[in-house]
Amino acid sequence: MINMDKSPHILNTSSNLLGICFLLLTSLKVLGKSQQTVIDDITFVAIILFMLSCLLSFLSMRKPTKQSKNLEKIADYIFLTGLSVLFITAILFSFNIIR
Repeated sequence: MINMDKSPHILNTSSNLLGICFLLLTSLKVLGKSQQTVIDDITFVAIILFMLSCLLSFLSMRKPTKQSKNLEKIADYIFLTGLSVLFITAILFSFNIIR
């Protein structure tokens, strides 16, 4: 059986998306739009999810095999949830449901 560790990929992608979320949140604050929309609130949820995913994927690379697989699986699900939150936000924003 081939060992296909996803943890490095999850860590890399989560950290990149975490940076994009921080950039989006900072842009909303600088432009003064954070009080007018709920996008900053939703982005904050995505930040929490991507940070948890980064942390768990990092820990999974440091733990023994059985614990590693469990942490990797949880990190994977949390990453997918964060990605879904960003996707839903983009769809709602595109259709002018969120202002």
